[in-house]
Amino acid sequence: MLEIILTDSPLNSQHCTDFVANDASGGIAIFVGTVRNATKDKPVLRLEFEAYEPMALAEMQKIAEQALTLFSVQKIALHHRTGILQIGEAAVIIAVSAPHRAAAFDACRYCIDKLKETVPIWKKEIFEDGEVWVAAHP
Repeated sequence: MLEIILTDSPLNSQHCTDFVANDASGGIAIFVGTVRNATKDKPVLRLEFEAYEPMALAEMQKIAEQALTLFSVQKIALHHRTGILQIGEAAVIIAVSAPHRAAAFDACRYCIDKLKETVPIWKKEIFEDGEVWVAAHP
């Protein structure tokens, strides 16, 4: 079972954990990617995320479905934020439940790595002296 969300509203890690929790799971792995206050020692004021929503949601769904199969996990929540984010806010949350911890960890890492590689989401880093667009994937 999957929950794929792309939203401009704040993300909630407890919601993701609650979604994936179930009695057959021996482990839940969660990754929360947050806005940090600097890039390469340059102070960051905020980030702005944009996405091509139809394609981003389809690709996020594909990644989660692949992870379900590859790692024999039970449930995945894959949430990404768009819009303006302040320092400390969550930009992405991935939660995975599995009978055993190794599968949960592996699937969680797979999801974030693939998301950054293939999902059409772009971020703009805002500095005191300017801004720069940075692709969330190469």
